[in-house]
Amino acid sequence: MTQPLSCAYSVSGEGPPLILIHGIGASRATWATALPLLEAHFTVIAYDLRGHGNSPQPDGRFGLDALVADLEQVRAEVGVEAAHIAGHSLGGMIAPAYARAFPDRVLSLGLLSTAAFRTEQDSINVRAVVSAMRQQGIAEVLSTLANRWFTDAFIAEHPEVVEARMAQVIGTDPEVFLNVFDIYAETEMAPWLHEITARSLVLTGENDGGCPPRLNQLIAEAMPFATLRVLPSLKHSILLEGGAQTGTCLRDFLLGLGH
Repeated sequence: MTQPLSCAYSVSGEGPPLILIHGIGASRATWATALPLLEAHFTVIAYDLRGHGNSPQPDGRFGLDALVADLEQVRAEVGVEAAHIAGHSLGGMIAPAYARAFPDRVLSLGLLSTAAFRTEQDSINVRAVVSAMRQQGIAEVLSTLANRWFTDAFIAEHPEVVEARMAQVIGTDPEVFLNVFDIYAETEMAPWLHEITARSLVLTGENDGGCPPRLNQLIAEAMPFATLRVLPSLKHSILLEGGAQTGTCLRDFLLGLGH
C-alpha cells in the first residue's frame, strides 16, 4: 500500500460514522449545505484530499491507490472501526476502491456523480478536457466547465457560488489538479464493481454530461446491492447547486439501512 498522508478533517454530529469525500479541486467545505441534514443522525467525518484544502501537498505524482491509503489513514486517526462512506465525482471512485481494499471497514457506500462503463467516446471526451488544460492552461479551459457543472439558471442566480468554485480550482496547485483529473479520467471501475458487496446509493444529476444517468444505471446494475437515484435537472455540482436534495437522498438511504 502506498504511504499515506495525514489529511485535514473535521468531525461533527452524533451517530454512526459517515466519511465524506469531495471531488477534484474542491474541499470538505463543498458538503456544507448537506451537512446539517447528515450530522443530525451521523458522526460526519469530512476531509480534504491530499493537495486540497488544508491537507498537505503530495511529493510527486500519485494514483488512486494513494487516495485509498489516505482514506484509510483518516479512518484510523478518527478511531472508528467501520464507517458509511460517500464520495462525489472522484470521491465516488475513491469510496468503492476503498471498499474493495478494505471491505470490513465499510458499512455502506454512496457513489455521487461519478462514472464507469465509459464508452470510447466518453473516454476521449474527458481526456480531451485534461489535455486542453495542459496545453492551454487550467484557467483558460475552466470557463467551459462551469456549464458542465451548473445549470444555466443557477449560474444566473448564484454567480458568487460559481465564481467561488472557479477560484477554488485556480487556487489548487496545478500539478495536483491535473494529477487528480488524470485519475478521474483514467479510472475504469467496470471490471471490478461487481466485487463490491456493500449496500450502495448511486446518485447523479439528470443532466450531468460526464456522469450521466446512462452510466450510473450501469454502475447500479453492476453492483449486487445498489440503488439508483437521479436528481431532476441538476448537472455535475449536485453538492453546491443541490446540496439539500443530495443530503436528503443520502440521509434517507442511510436511515433506511437500519444502522
